[in-house]
Amino acid sequence: MKPFRITRRFFAAGIFGSAASGAYAGVVEPGLRLVTTTYRPTLRGWPGPAPRIAALADLHAGAPYMKLSRIEAIIAATNALQPDLVVLLGDFCASHRLVTAPVPIADIARAHAALRAPLGVFAIAGNHDWWDDHTAQRSRRGPPAMMRALGDAGIHVLTNQAVRLNHRGAAFWLAGLDDQLAFPLGRGRFKGCDDLPGTLARVTDNAPIILLAHEPNIFKRVPERVALTLCGHTHGGQVRILGYSPVTPSSSGNQYAYGHIVEHGRQMIVSGGLGCSIAPIRFGVPPEIVLVEPMAQTASERLA
Repeated sequence: MKPFRITRRFFAAGIFGSAASGAYAGVVEPGLRLVTTTYRPTLRGWPGPAPRIAALADLHAGAPYMKLSRIEAIIAATNALQPDLVVLLGDFCASHRLVTAPVPIADIARAHAALRAPLGVFAIAGNHDWWDDHTAQRSRRGPPAMMRALGDAGIHVLTNQAVRLNHRGAAFWLAGLDDQLAFPLGRGRFKGCDDLPGTLARVTDNAPIILLAHEPNIFKRVPERVALTLCGHTHGGQVRILGYSPVTPSSSGNQYAYGHIVEHGRQMIVSGGLGCSIAPIRFGVPPEIVLVEPMAQTASERLA
């Protein structure tokens, strides 16, 4: 067998391949692609037709990847899906060094005011929405400016609250947690504003619950009473290869990095999000609108 030699052609191909991969991960996937990822979970105890839910997460508004025009295109694509309910899972703001030109909070809120859904548009805060508000950080009080702007734009902001909705005669609760990482304390420690027991205590009947939470780590404490938990935060690791995310901003690592997760009979969907944070790349996990089309249990499934 002849010894392997690195020829000029092989070397050039390697350089070209690396450059092409870098351009794709650094330009095409994060800034130009947009996909719709559909999930059809079967929800226990759902009393009738379940709503189609569009979920947007981790916008991280700001040039070069998330200019106002890009945000408006995402909003238009979401409306084109004609969902019954739209949920916004936090991190509208960027609060990191990747942004070359910020998008004003008022413009972000105004763009989201164009969302349309019969059951409404509901939002929760993410960690970057808290971190971006320096006044809130100093006072250790909220709500952060981004959430006030969304509320002023007519979007329902849930802050450890639950609201009862009705879809085609089937009632359910939509519960929204405040952020779990709101106030950095140093050395990787944080003080959250979330209150899971208090939020669920606002539910006053046996109708099923959909829970909105920015960070998926809360799933460990979510009771079976909750039919479905929807989260963002991880961006799917921003790099995902063969179903594995090498790095995630979560102490749970790859366990809660992305997708439909079923654990001890409980269900969670983690969005891959829309923007970038920390590293200005995406590879294998393009910006996505999540569309959830829940399926109610059949009579035979309930008896099984």
